[in-house]
Amino acid sequence: IESAMLGMLAPELEEVVTGDAEVREIFSVPRIGRIAGCHVTNGTITRGSKVRFLRDGTIIWKGEISSLRRFKEDVREVQSGFECGIGLSDYQDLKEGDVIETFEDREIPRT
Repeated sequence: IESAMLGMLAPELEEVVTGDAEVREIFSVPRIGRIAGCHVTNGTITRGSKVRFLRDGTIIWKGEISSLRRFKEDVREVQSGFECGIGLSDYQDLKEGDVIETFEDREIPRT
């Protein structure tokens, strides 16, 4: 009975940070919008991952990465220590010095 009850409980979700990048420069691209020129400081930035946009330690926006480029090439991920261009879906209020933090939701089984 106990195992059946545990299966009925919704799992808890925990946000695990997978990488962060500092915005160094902003580029305006016609028909696309604004692109954040970033330096990846920790972890890995992956295209399509969920992001938090931080300014002075405060979460300003949550969403997804719509495009990720290294130089002129579309890439799937960028490792720590490299620079990249990040396009954010539906967010254009970018400023130099902001932090883009990627995360993933991990399920924690209820006990």
